[in-house]
Amino acid sequence: MTLYSRNVLKKNREKFYRNIVQNVILKNLSDSSTVANEEAWASAFDAIALIQYHTPFTDLKIRQAVESFPEHGLIFQRSLLDLLNALYPETYHEPVKKYLNAIEDAKTFAMAANYILNKGTEDDAVYIEFLTQERMSRDKEDPYYQLLYYEASLFNKKISAPGLSGFFQKNYLPGSVLLISVQRKNRNYPGLVLIRDANGNFVKADDGTIFHIPQLARSISNMPGYISNGNTPEGIFRMDGFEVSNNAFIGPSVNVQMKMPFEDKASHFFMDVNMPDSIWNKSDYAKLLPKDFKNYYPIYQAFYAGMLGRTEIIAHGSTVNPGYYTGQTYYPFTPTAGCLVTKENWSEETGKLKSSDQYELIESMRKNGGAKGYAIVVNINDEQRPVELTDVLPFMENK
Repeated sequence: MTLYSRNVLKKNREKFYRNIVQNVILKNLSDSSTVANEEAWASAFDAIALIQYHTPFTDLKIRQAVESFPEHGLIFQRSLLDLLNALYPETYHEPVKKYLNAIEDAKTFAMAANYILNKGTEDDAVYIEFLTQERMSRDKEDPYYQLLYYEASLFNKKISAPGLSGFFQKNYLPGSVLLISVQRKNRNYPGLVLIRDANGNFVKADDGTIFHIPQLARSISNMPGYISNGNTPEGIFRMDGFEVSNNAFIGPSVNVQMKMPFEDKASHFFMDVNMPDSIWNKSDYAKLLPKDFKNYYPIYQAFYAGMLGRTEIIAHGSTVNPGYYTGQTYYPFTPTAGCLVTKENWSEETGKLKSSDQYELIESMRKNGGAKGYAIVVNINDEQRPVELTDVLPFMENK
């Protein structure tokens, strides 16, 4: 591996950190928030979440932002809610709850409600369920309300997910290469990804074991997958080949392109040239699912996320400094804006790639049919630990 990124050099990482602190966070928050500087404050919120920046000054500014929440526009409110969920998950429940019913925008309402549910009580869930049901009576077709109502109504209830074996059957989606990412509902714990070739066989490593790579599906905000920049949604994606990104945070490693429903033509997603390109039916999506999952609501999250406009979720490596996330359960992974991400180890002295799970994943895919088929993200039982191969093996026909 001879890949190089100047962004990982120690001097450049230090320069980036200084710049984002001085010129984005401190500078943008130096004045009182007004309608005129809302976007600057929103940029500061995003930067604070990215580098996990905590000081008495920023804590004060965040408190002031929460107090003035109703006075601001959607960009400000949404970025603030992302930040609260990322760094202040238990701090501002009462003020957000106080503002909740005054939020008219469905997406922002869903973000605020999820912030409350994240560390909330049964009473909070009942209140959110009531408010959401009331809104659904006026706009029952809005997916934000549908998804939120589902979450609130099942708050703290054990959902019995179907066994995953249907996804691992040899005859499931025959003729398609599959990338299967098995995750926890709690995305603070990494999952793992496996590859099945077009003949229905799971790819094996050189030692004869099932090939698998740890993979994180957590976003910085840790919002649900149907929210923009939230965690990777559960469900089915069209896998659409390899690419190299020019995004400095993704880096130069080859990535796997993925498309959600609604993100491209229906005929392309379903691999059916006779299908109308602009017609999307949940029933068509259901046909791609194993029998036991057709009535399992969480696996439709990718469908609804695409309907709500989420785009550009891919499987990639990372040049982000893992030091930002020291102490987190997912360290040394680096969370994203909602993509699937693998671990990469870059030299801060030379800028060269030292080791890369992403490289191993791409090479294995290239040798076994490429990246034309489907990517599947599915949650396994919600034990509070990383997913391991031993969790998945019982669902496989040939181990």
